[in-house]
Amino acid sequence: MPTSDSEEDDTPSSSNQNDTEGTKILFADPKTAILRLSLPMMIAMTLMTLYNAVDAFWVAGLGADALAAVGFSFPLFIITIGLASGLGTGGEAALARMIGARDRDGASSVAMHTILLMTVLAVAVTIPLSLFADDIFVLMGAGDAVGLATGYARVLFLGTFALLFGEVAYALMHGEGDAKRTMYAMALGAVANVILDPILIYTLHMGIAGAAWATIFAEVISAIPMVYWLFVKRDTYVSLHLREFVPDTAIAREILQVGLPAAAEQFSLALMALVLNGIIVLISSTDGVAVYSTGWRLVSIGLTPILAIATAVVAITGAAYGARAYARMESTLLYAVRLGTGIGIGLAAAMFAFAPQIAALFAAPGDTAAIIPELTVFLRVMSLVYPMVGFGLFSASFFQGTGLGARSLTITVMQNVVLSTLLAWVFAIELGFGLAGVWWGVAAGNAIGAILGYAWARRYSAGLIVRQAAAA
Repeated sequence: MPTSDSEEDDTPSSSNQNDTEGTKILFADPKTAILRLSLPMMIAMTLMTLYNAVDAFWVAGLGADALAAVGFSFPLFIITIGLASGLGTGGEAALARMIGARDRDGASSVAMHTILLMTVLAVAVTIPLSLFADDIFVLMGAGDAVGLATGYARVLFLGTFALLFGEVAYALMHGEGDAKRTMYAMALGAVANVILDPILIYTLHMGIAGAAWATIFAEVISAIPMVYWLFVKRDTYVSLHLREFVPDTAIAREILQVGLPAAAEQFSLALMALVLNGIIVLISSTDGVAVYSTGWRLVSIGLTPILAIATAVVAITGAAYGARAYARMESTLLYAVRLGTGIGIGLAAAMFAFAPQIAALFAAPGDTAAIIPELTVFLRVMSLVYPMVGFGLFSASFFQGTGLGARSLTITVMQNVVLSTLLAWVFAIELGFGLAGVWWGVAAGNAIGAILGYAWARRYSAGLIVRQAAAA
């Protein structure tokens, strides 16, 4: 339970609290904490990116219909992942705040509530999507790919529970500072999927269903060590016992007040893509859409280290907020921004210099080779955002850590749905700059939104520090 000392001390003692190695990291110097939490996540997220690329490669060998089937299933899969990721972020932030407040029972309750909410979500998602998959794909205009898409999706949704459990367990373990074992579990699943894909798809002649089963088996394999650590070995900070669980609407609300906005952030990104595709179609051919979808995927790969730092900011900020160590919260944000800016400058320089080669690598010979010049322009314009993007991402994570999920959502919507799409329209349509105007609009919207979000976070942090000093 929090004590009067922990409320006033900016660096709470970790003695006599049965801290794990992970929770000690949360209370370490912000620089050390960010590096020790983000580096394992960088490795894990890179492996996950590699697995996605390999998965797409093996499915591509099945032909255009199989690719189309996966393409139509992808939005439903992303929605499911977005819900799970949002719930996991809510649980991670609430758990870190309990750890900061030295409330171990509260932390365990948060973890149990998050897992049970995940179970409800798995049932709510799996049943309707499995039953109505065929009708959904017809409405989406899948045409001849309806049968393949339905078969693929129904197999995939059999593994919804394992998928959601993985997302939530990753977040909970990361929330108590256990980034290294989180990395091991994520890497295990990614490697398993890479190995299983060709075996199930081609060796066992399962086709596109094999790709879905490979994903399910990989999720289960990834979940096994986390189940062992959490429920069998029980060497985590939280203690999970269903028989001792007492439902608490206040804790559920605390999880959801970050979890629901975090899930909505994923939908806002999908909305941005939808609107931008519409703008591109107005001024260009489908090649423009191909440039945007391919280019944004490459930009997202480059963002991996910055996204890993953002996940660390949630946990460290949450622990500091729970301990009322507001100066440490601000130090965490400031160091994350400095580190992210340095990484962003390096990424920008590399992307700008090698944009033609990267574009050629990801545009195959033939018809798609025609997009190389415009893809090069896209990559060079968007590379200028890398040094700025951390300001927005870290500020959003900062607010998630403090339990202010609506503010995090506001930053994301302001950047992507409002500023990026508005400026893309102005530059491309109103000013007549064409496709290049879309790219500059997206870049400018993200940069401006990032700075505004950062100013908001700094103002909030400064207010907490001033009020704490006045009350001392």
